[in-house]
Amino acid sequence: MPYTIGEMAKKMGVAPSTLRYYEKEGLLPFVTRSGSGNRVFHDSDLERLSIIECLKQTGLPIKGIKAFMGWCLEGDSTIGKRLELMQNQRQAVLDQIEQLKETLEVLDYKVWYYETAKKAGTCDAPDSVPVEELPENLRTAKLKIQGHFPEPEEGRDGCGDSCEDARTA
Repeated sequence: MPYTIGEMAKKMGVAPSTLRYYEKEGLLPFVTRSGSGNRVFHDSDLERLSIIECLKQTGLPIKGIKAFMGWCLEGDSTIGKRLELMQNQRQAVLDQIEQLKETLEVLDYKVWYYETAKKAGTCDAPDSVPVEELPENLRTAKLKIQGHFPEPEEGRDGCGDSCEDARTA
């Protein structure tokens, strides 16, 4: 079934300008044009567009997505390159997930901190709770924001960024 750019954009959940940009950048060599010059998308284009959106969400630059799309057009001789790219992007997403989990732990701690402070009417209340008396899921976060960083896991950079209490920021 043929789709206009607006219909395909709606189906993808993106703006039509996004699809125009992708075409301008050479990511959509498969898109045909009608006799009047309008872009025509087909059901078969949806999978390709979904992969482009997925790779974009992983943080892969347009240049990398363009290379991937080119490899797809080249055929089976590039399967290894495509597999390697997908493995690398998968690892990038896993790393992002791990970082987000660590960020969520700090936010969970700060929610507990301010809920406790609000109930007591002072930030002295949560500050006086020893780490060992905190709920187990909050201990690591408190230690981390106090500057007690665990040894970095292999493959992690162990950078020392921390969130600070709003009173000292």
